[in-house]
Amino acid sequence: MNAMDTDELSVVLPSTTTSGLSLSLHPLPILNISEHLTRLKLQTNSPSPFVLGALLGTQNGREVEIVNTFELAIEGTGELVDHGFLVSRRDQYKQVFPSLEFIGWYTVAPHPTARHVVLHEQASLFTGYCSTPLLLLLQPNVNAISMSINAQALPFKAYEPSIEMRDRKSRSVFIEASYNVETGEAERIAVDWTARGGGSGTSLESHLQTQRSAVKMLHERILVLVKYVTDVISGQAKKDHVTLRALTALIASLPATENKAFRTEFDTEYEDVQLTAFLSSLTKSANILNDLVDKHIVLTTGRDERGPGGRRRGIGRQGTIPGDWDRHH
Repeated sequence: MNAMDTDELSVVLPSTTTSGLSLSLHPLPILNISEHLTRLKLQTNSPSPFVLGALLGTQNGREVEIVNTFELAIEGTGELVDHGFLVSRRDQYKQVFPSLEFIGWYTVAPHPTARHVVLHEQASLFTGYCSTPLLLLLQPNVNAISMSINAQALPFKAYEPSIEMRDRKSRSVFIEASYNVETGEAERIAVDWTARGGGSGTSLESHLQTQRSAVKMLHERILVLVKYVTDVISGQAKKDHVTLRALTALIASLPATENKAFRTEFDTEYEDVQLTAFLSSLTKSANILNDLVDKHIVLTTGRDERGPGGRRRGIGRQGTIPGDWDRHH
């Protein structure tokens, strides 16, 4: 196969051709696509399942931001997209994020092939929702960092569709587009939270792992003791009276937790603790209620000392209030 044949088979233009697209990739699409691939691998038990999804973002001229993604449903066993699902999911995202538009699609492959050109050229597929849909490719099993224009440690490449004229014939091709990873403050916090395993969930997971290790170690030691006693009974191990006395004392202490008197004492202790907590809460509530009653009395007394016109009722001549003075004179 000569160079020309290789050139004709390639659906990606040489690196000397630049797209001029200013592309920004946010962390959420990276996480979503990686999770999509991992989940399909486990579900289908296949090392290379068919992954297909939509890209959501914003576009202002030649400036494009990929902000979010969602998976696409496939009809049957082929590679035809369920358009009803696509439109429904796109409209749902538009209701929550009105600024996001359908700007392309993503899949998993080492590099674009004629298969991806066929997907792109399906008139009722992506071009029906976006005039120039971008292709974001996740490249699994990339051992070395590429020296291409996307020379970074992420196994992602972005491509812009284009048309090439060759031998007076046109064909659909892709141009590799450089991109920058852009994160906002909220995204940095979310990514850090995810990397740490989910914030407080990490502490719980660490605690459970510690408990599991402790139980596992205890189980292994119990098996050692059981094996030793079994070997002593069968005569395969030497009888050690110190070890056996310690083992007897340990076994004798175990039923204490199942003793009826112990359970009664434990329940009494627990009820006392609960009662103390309840009394503490009740005392706090009584103090709050007492303050509220005092404030109510102050406000009520202030209203009673004012007349109908809102003026404070004072003392008239001869120690009578104005109303009594008018009645007597």
